[in-house]
Amino acid sequence: MTEARHVRLFKNGRNQAVRIPREFELPGADAIMRREGDRLIIEPAAPRSLLSVLAGLERIEESFPAIDDAPPNPVDF
Repeated sequence: MTEARHVRLFKNGRNQAVRIPREFELPGADAIMRREGDRLIIEPAAPRSLLSVLAGLERIEESFPAIDDAPPNPVDF
């Protein structure tokens, strides 16, 4: 188990909050929090994949003009 440190809880609006000491700082800007019994577990969130970002984009409804696609020139091997 890693070292422990006593921290104080405080209110931030209607939320309860805790300042994370520098030695426990998490990378990135997002984290995942879950409860296991009486414990709260906070872990860094995995970076979002390109597929998940693309899936969240709005669908493009405009039509694109047809493109004349000439057949390729023959090639001798």
